[in-house]
Amino acid sequence: MTIAEVTVANQPRVAEQILAMLNQLASITDGFAVDQRMHCLQTATRAQRAGADDEMIVASLCHDIGKVISVANHPKIAAEILKPYVRDEVYQVIRAHQDFQGRHYYEHLGMDPNSREQYEGEAWFALAASFADDWDQSSFDPDYDTESLEHFEPLVRQIFASPKGM
Repeated sequence: MTIAEVTVANQPRVAEQILAMLNQLASITDGFAVDQRMHCLQTATRAQRAGADDEMIVASLCHDIGKVISVANHPKIAAEILKPYVRDEVYQVIRAHQDFQGRHYYEHLGMDPNSREQYEGEAWFALAASFADDWDQSSFDPDYDTESLEHFEPLVRQIFASPKGM
């Protein structure tokens, strides 16, 4: 019981680590017009302004957080971080977002730009397409009126306050 009690009491450190990882994204540009932190902030700003719910806004903010560890499999890393805290459709959108985003660039890498079609029929397909096409793809604009990380901190703390089912 002591371990369980201490674990619950220390749950706020999850949000602190997420915020720290988001800040680490500021050092990753990889040829884009903005760093990955700004990209994530822009994606979350677009999601919020489009009326997305809190889980989807935080997922949009964290969708590329896995790049702190590995660019190649960043969607799965981000999705697994989010999984205990968001509903399944949000988890699936983040897990598959690179294949949906691939419509915009896979052909330049010799990959199938229609990779998203493998998910056709999934209940979350439309949300993933909207995420990729309306929020993620357009969020590399150095002049976009972007909300700050501080703006999103309360949502990050709320979503990561406790895993679902606890």
